[in-house]
Amino acid sequence: MDNPRRAPNITGMAQPDTDILIVGGGLNGPCLALACAQAGLRSVVLDALPVDTRSGDTFDGRAYALALASVRMLDALGLWDEIADHAQPILEIKASDGRAGEGAAPFFLHFDHAEIEEGPMGHMLEDRYLRRALLDAMEAETLVTHRPGTRVVGQGVGSVTLEGGEVLIARLLVGADGRRSGVAERAGIKRMGWGYDQTALVCAVDHEKPHNGIAHQFFMPGGPLAILPLPGNRSSIVWSESELRAGELAAADDETFLAALRPAFGDFLGEISLSGARFSYPLGLSLAQGFIAERLALVGDAAHGVHPIAGQGLNLGLRDVGALAEVLADAKRRGEDIAASNVLARYQQWRRFDTAALAVGTDAVNRLFSNDNGALRAIRDLGMGAITALPGLRRGFIREAAGLTGDLPRLMQGRAL
Repeated sequence: MDNPRRAPNITGMAQPDTDILIVGGGLNGPCLALACAQAGLRSVVLDALPVDTRSGDTFDGRAYALALASVRMLDALGLWDEIADHAQPILEIKASDGRAGEGAAPFFLHFDHAEIEEGPMGHMLEDRYLRRALLDAMEAETLVTHRPGTRVVGQGVGSVTLEGGEVLIARLLVGADGRRSGVAERAGIKRMGWGYDQTALVCAVDHEKPHNGIAHQFFMPGGPLAILPLPGNRSSIVWSESELRAGELAAADDETFLAALRPAFGDFLGEISLSGARFSYPLGLSLAQGFIAERLALVGDAAHGVHPIAGQGLNLGLRDVGALAEVLADAKRRGEDIAASNVLARYQQWRRFDTAALAVGTDAVNRLFSNDNGALRAIRDLGMGAITALPGLRRGFIREAAGLTGDLPRLMQGRAL
């Protein structure tokens, strides 16, 4: 790229290297670049990790629950056909109270995809397939430049300084760099939130019996255990436990870990064994106090981090991507400056309430269920039984799980920008 110390244009800014600089090459950043390309906007994706790390083909245990609306968005971006054969439809969701070794409570939630017309509520997809599809799509898109192994060390309004001293300038800077977002921090955007004294243990297991496309959520005193169906006789595990207990389990060898998991998992899928690696990460609520600043926007975990209890982390980030891309595309068509404060305010107004509502909801559910209080246990079990028994209410929850409620961006309706 040209030396950024060039003559200023009529707005007083130096001529930009690109329309959008996206810091963060995980999932949300590349999706945003591909979405904005549909509107003719050029993006540079700055990725701290080398391309070999992103494109690894070995299953490492990581997978995502993609709501139906997120699947529609990936389809609208031209990605779904490449990964659909690797995805497992989620046909049913069952959620119940439980204690390790005792099995599920008699009252539980049961959602069946057959109750809505749109199809499966979502799909499970391994991390490796989605990342590789994004890399291939960025390489094929002439309006997207992917720069792996790139570290940002400084930041200005609409600009970043890279390790080595190179300065890049854009009309808009986007932080898609996670909960510890350097973009947000350098812009002076503060965060609010708290920890849950819980840690998520993540892995995948092979099991003897078929899961039949059913996702299970067991609410136990230490935290929820999610068992999510993957292709074949295999499931993804997200097990939330107290920090102390989770630390012991994370440090244990595989057999000790499995011995602890089996009573919580139960025997309904037969014998289980580990498939791939194990991961752990601390759980907490983290919300940026603003999603925008001067010529800057935040998406995904850079803007918000919620409890994985509803499996909505990536889906929430993709809603940000769809909303921001739509706001920018519409502004470009109207001849507006895509990074003007009034344009970015539309994005923040669109996403902030939805994000806060989900954060509050997941926080409340986690606090309600992550205990062994007998009175609360009886109330929540009756509540789940009542929802299951009322078709209209149950159908509303199913549509919510599928991501079909609220003010959906066009991409999440399966429409192009």
